[in-house]
This record gives sequence, C-alpha cells and structure tokens, in this order.
Amino acid sequence: MRVLVTGAAGFIGYHLSQRLLLDRAQVFGIDNLNNYYAVDLKKSRLAQLEPNQNFQFQCLDLSDRNGMETLFESNTFDGVIHLAAQAGVRYSLDNPHAYVDSNLVGFLHILEGCRQSNISHLVYASSSSVYGANKKVPFSVEDNVDHPVSLYAATKKSNELMAHSYSHLYQIPITGLRFFTVYGPWGRPDMAYFKFVDAIANNKSIDVYNHGKMQRDFTYIDDVVEGIVRVLHQPPNPDTTTPPYKLYNIGNNQPVTLMRFIEVIETAMGKTADKNFLPMQPGDVPATYADVDALMNDVGFQPKTPIEDGIQKFVTWYRSYYQ
Repeated sequence: MRVLVTGAAGFIGYHLSQRLLLDRAQVFGIDNLNNYYAVDLKKSRLAQLEPNQNFQFQCLDLSDRNGMETLFESNTFDGVIHLAAQAGVRYSLDNPHAYVDSNLVGFLHILEGCRQSNISHLVYASSSSVYGANKKVPFSVEDNVDHPVSLYAATKKSNELMAHSYSHLYQIPITGLRFFTVYGPWGRPDMAYFKFVDAIANNKSIDVYNHGKMQRDFTYIDDVVEGIVRVLHQPPNPDTTTPPYKLYNIGNNQPVTLMRFIEVIETAMGKTADKNFLPMQPGDVPATYADVDALMNDVGFQPKTPIEDGIQKFVTWYRSYYQ
C-alpha cells in the first residue's frame, strides 16, 4: 500500500509513518517544517524515518497550489492521511492568517488532489475543539457543533463541511477523526504536558489554567495510531453509505482533571511542581470527553494506555532526547 501522510514531521504524523512502515506500507511524507515550534525536533523525527527505504519525504506547503497539484500528478497513492494543519488554539488569537492558509486553502488542495487522482480513501484530522462551548458530555458526533470558541476550531469544523461536500459531489470515501488531546514521546512542545515536564526539569513554575479544574480526554499516541490504521483499512462503502463519509471521535473515553494529570507528571519526574494558578484563557473549554462507541463498534478501537504508563514513557523520552 502506498500512503501519502501530510504533516509527516509532526507528532502524530511521525508515529503514524513509523507504524505504516512497520506494516510494510510505502509512505510518502510531506511537511512544510514551519517554525511554529522547534524545527530541530521535526528534523529529528524525520531522521528516524528517512533510513527506511520505503519512506520518501518532500518539504512542501499545503497552501502551494502548484506544488500540491504536481505532487498528486507525479505520484500514485492508495490512500491519503491528512494530518498537517496549523495547530494550537492560543496561537490562532494572534496569527489568524496562518490558519486560513493551512487549514482552509491547504485542505482544499488535498480534496482537489484526491478528486483528480481517484484516491480510494482520505482520512483527515479534525479536532475535539469543534465541540466548543457544548455542555453535554460525553461529546458525540451527533451533537450540534455550530459554536466554536476559537478560529482553530472554526477551521476544523469547516474541514468537516468541505470534506462532506466533496464526498457527496464526487463519491470520494472520506473519514474524519476528531482527536482528543493526544500525548506521548516526540510530542509537541506547545502542549501543556510537554511544558509541564520541561518546566519541572528546569526548576521553573508551571501555569495552571482554570485553577486546575479543566478536564481533558488525554489519549496516548499509540492508541491513536492504532485507531487511524484501522480506519484507513475500512473506508466508508459507497454502496451502503451515501455519501461515503464517516466522522468519528478518537479519544481515551476517560477524562482526567488537570490537577490529577500534573500529579502523575510529578510522580514520573520524582519532583513537585511550583504551580502558578490562573483563570481560564480565551478559546479554551473546561472539559473534553469523547464518546467513542461508534469507532469501537466499526473498527474495534479500544484505548489501552493509562496516563500513568503514557506519561512515564514521555518523561523517559524527554530525558533521553534533551539529555
């Protein structure tokens, strides 16, 4: 199987590429290697992938229309897993154009490439942020999601609408995955758990928003990758699903308070954090909690990693990588 993975130098894209290569797939990865966070970390991830002869990489920006057209014209892909995006809720408050360029224009280029190339299955990343100010938990894909509280969330909701229309118009099998707070080794430095570990290791205080009362459905990277791979191999059937479109939550289904999460990090670090308690930030939501019944029923998705194990693995990687 030959698979295009966008965002291959990113956190989830790197782990997914590793898994696909282990499964003997051929992986073509693209990434623009932007400086939203440390480029060296992205290059280090690529350095783990590039020795494999079944891995190819091209530095390419999703918003480059000519470059994206050439990519699809010059290659044949059995499936596309679209993970590249401008991430981050808080960054979108100051840099809105980056989200439009990558998450809207870039996603259109992906959809067009899949249409022109008759791709057999497109799997793309949405986000739990689309649930916005929803009060009902756990979050279900059947819920109304018309009240995003950040531009990032609004672009992800837009992706879902764009994907549905392309699936309807051109009968492209497409599956969207709403990710819930993914964490683990090689993770993103802008994520709270990474910031906490880094601060504790360097004897700095940590900022704890909403006074630690946030709840998050922390989902370990290996569980997420297993879910993506299972979904990739089970595209919506055009004969039974019109349009051939599916949307799933992919999360741990066990929300944890931020204070409990910090306690687990402190235990793994063998050190207590100096905490700076703050109110909730604009664009944040108090809780995320995934209803994953549909994904469990359709592909057998079953998250298996408790946060104690997942955080210990992250801390072990962090100490090794940063020496």
